[in-house]
Amino acid sequence: MTTVLLPSSIALSPALPDGVRAVTYDVEQPLPDDLVDAEALVAWGNPPVLLADAARRMGSLRWVQTLAAGPDAVLAAGFAPHVQVTSGRGLHDGPVAEHTLALVLAAARRLPELVRAQDAHRWASELGGMQRSPHEGGDFRSLSGARVLIWGFGSIAARLAPLLTVLGAQVIGVATRSGERAGYPVIAADELPQALPGTDVLIGILPSTPSTRNLLGAKVFAQLPSHAWVVNVGRGSTLDEAALLAAVREGRLAGAALDVFATEPLPADSPFWDEPRVLVTPHAAGGRPIGADTLLADNIGAFVRGEPLRNVVRR
Repeated sequence: MTTVLLPSSIALSPALPDGVRAVTYDVEQPLPDDLVDAEALVAWGNPPVLLADAARRMGSLRWVQTLAAGPDAVLAAGFAPHVQVTSGRGLHDGPVAEHTLALVLAAARRLPELVRAQDAHRWASELGGMQRSPHEGGDFRSLSGARVLIWGFGSIAARLAPLLTVLGAQVIGVATRSGERAGYPVIAADELPQALPGTDVLIGILPSTPSTRNLLGAKVFAQLPSHAWVVNVGRGSTLDEAALLAAVREGRLAGAALDVFATEPLPADSPFWDEPRVLVTPHAAGGRPIGADTLLADNIGAFVRGEPLRNVVRR
């Protein structure tokens, strides 16, 4: 009998093949001794210290399925090299795309400043009235005709790009290789110096890896026009927060909308909280893995049959 441990943090009921039992465990507590011999572990919202505890104690473990799009927390937990790791890539495409669109529209329509004006009971007439496009010497105020660059053009970007297009944006992706994905032009990183000066919104959907650490940094910001906004919904480690804050405060960037941070929860004394042209959301873009039962059913079946799994991160 193969045992698969399901997290208590989400209601799951995947179809199970014969010879498999699913047991729900409390993600907020160390695994009880009678579950440490399980062969498979599904992770969602597990505190890092408890993931590391599971990695030390689960001697029979052969596979970890995280429902998160990014597997960095599981990879950092210290599971043995022979333990296969699969991600929740694809489960968050819709929610993250919707949240990113909300952030971009909030930036365009100046919602951070308007909400602050509302809190102060102030009619912010300077944020309304006659509005020019940035290409006419104005600010970024609309997606109609806006040039949007999405760095990290995977399945989330493929879901987001058509939403931006419907509202009139011109979308270009950035990935490791140039070409075309989901019907959109994609450039390689070495082509950024030509693309950044004409960008109105730079969206980061990059994973957390050694090569992406602080990739959204001072060199990139210096090549963007002063009316540009930066939106980050990938991982906090990919953004140089000090460089971004300096660029916004000095007027070299118009503002930023951030859902992820290097330290989470964002400390109460972070300067981002009170910066007028920075919108903060609490890592809220995902949080709802849609289709998790289907992914689990597929992968559990493949696991017991010895077949390749979906979304493999580490074999």
